[in-house]
Amino acid sequence: MKLFHKPGSVSIMMLAATTLTFGQAKVTKEQQEVIAGLDAKKAHYGTIAHQIWDWAEVGYQEYKSSNLLQDELKKEGFTVQAGVAEIPTAFVATYGSGKPVIAILAEYDALPGINQDASPERKPVEGKKAGHACGHHLFGTGSSAAAIAVKNWMQKTGQKGTIRLYGTPAEEGGSGKVYMVRAGLFSDVDVVLHWHPADSNGADGSTSLANIAGKFRFRGISAHAAASPERGRSALDGVESMNYMVNMMREHIPSDTRVHYVITKGGEAPNVVPDFAEVYYYARNKDRAIVQDVWKRIVKAAEGAALGTETKMDYEIIGGVYNLLPIETLGQLMHKNLSVVGGVSYTPEEEKFAEKIGESFGATFGSIKKPGEAATVSPFAMRNDAGGGSTDVGDVSWAVPTVGMRAATWVPGTAAHSWQAIAAGGTDIGTKGMMVAAKSLALTAIDLYKDPALIQKAREEWIKARGGLEYKYEALLGNRKPALDYRK
Repeated sequence: MKLFHKPGSVSIMMLAATTLTFGQAKVTKEQQEVIAGLDAKKAHYGTIAHQIWDWAEVGYQEYKSSNLLQDELKKEGFTVQAGVAEIPTAFVATYGSGKPVIAILAEYDALPGINQDASPERKPVEGKKAGHACGHHLFGTGSSAAAIAVKNWMQKTGQKGTIRLYGTPAEEGGSGKVYMVRAGLFSDVDVVLHWHPADSNGADGSTSLANIAGKFRFRGISAHAAASPERGRSALDGVESMNYMVNMMREHIPSDTRVHYVITKGGEAPNVVPDFAEVYYYARNKDRAIVQDVWKRIVKAAEGAALGTETKMDYEIIGGVYNLLPIETLGQLMHKNLSVVGGVSYTPEEEKFAEKIGESFGATFGSIKKPGEAATVSPFAMRNDAGGGSTDVGDVSWAVPTVGMRAATWVPGTAAHSWQAIAAGGTDIGTKGMMVAAKSLALTAIDLYKDPALIQKAREEWIKARGGLEYKYEALLGNRKPALDYRK
């Protein structure tokens, strides 16, 4: 399966023809023109997405990725404000003026500690320390493509209003959007649109898990572990004691709560008592009040561990995000347009790639999904479940009426944050799903411009869902500045 060609150091994706399965909804001439305009540039957008895939820059370090998207938007007539909310890689790109203001979110950060070639078999890239296992290279590029398509439609029709593309860094644990919300960057926005790479297509109304994340740092006294151990106080003992207490605590917290950690620093040599150790924690639940309570108990465990090991402890909240607030009016609209666009059909060569990926799932953890399911769109439903993920889009959704969708950029059955997701995201399979999202977002934005009553209806539903006009947003991460070095 020939995927891409590398002239010099820049990777160019060789795109196969995109075949879309259209739904039963009637496609208007205007929609056909918007879709055709995006299809005409799919090779160009595929090149941009693959370049970001190649760079795989982690949270708050996405300088090249952010600049590439900014440059693309500037060429298309957008005014770009860079470095917003005290974040060098965050930006806001604007076209038009006045109301309504429709915003589209774009992400572009990669995940550390995992990488993969665009191959259906496990094939890490030597020397590479990160990969787009959540597909944010497609997210950022597809959203930019949608914003440009809306701009072209506004130019052609003379439609009044504003289209904005928000470049949002560090979604993976860095809570980039939270700082942008806190800075008031969404204060005049009427509706926000977003999407996410996935193994299926859908726009159902579901929530997500609220999350608080932080690093606990223990400081002790170094000593020779054999000659004079009594003179040492192990910082690693502090970390391990904390972890032991938190693990016992799991029995006594709500069963749908998730707590996970990784020891990021544990010492350098067994014969040296480590005087510094660090552990990175996440706590999640769809109810943010539960998350806040569990986090307080995690902090108490850390304090107890420091007391018992005679070490010193301090901690830093790295990120904190709200659960998503789904709005049915907007979800129905997004679903309608996704149904117009339809899902992704594979070429015979891509089917072989998908089957090979499917074999890698194994009998125990594999999915019963078939490659052909990428061509379907899931029925719309308002669901109360939160899935297993968290996103800083949650904070945006409590600040502005927000709607999202997912597109099949991965082989059906693929889990997020996996090497299989990176592999498909580096091929035409990922690009095809990205274009499904770009078209669906563009058509949804156009509908909102044409029917302000939809915006008003969504706003009324959103105010009620938040708990009334007296609701006041407060970030879970407090007043801290952006954690720009959290991936260093």
